[in-house]
Amino acid sequence: MVWQDIVISIVSILLAYAIMPQIYQGFKHKKGLINTQTSLITSLGMYVISIVYFTLNLYFSSIILFISGTLWATLFFQKIIYK
Repeated sequence: MVWQDIVISIVSILLAYAIMPQIYQGFKHKKGLINTQTSLITSLGMYVISIVYFTLNLYFSSIILFISGTLWATLFFQKIIYK
């Protein structure tokens, strides 16, 4: 594991942690609190970057970023479901 993988992973974990209260509030209040365009573009971008990291053999970063992308996708689906 290279040092870049560690740094990217730590930052990605912090960003994933930061989005969790937003997801919780959406479930709690049954509201989609984030714009659909924002959540869709962010989640798709994170999935693409995750694939790129995987091809660069930054496996841990790839997994963590995929999880972050899934959290953003959850916000996207909250917005669609909780209209």
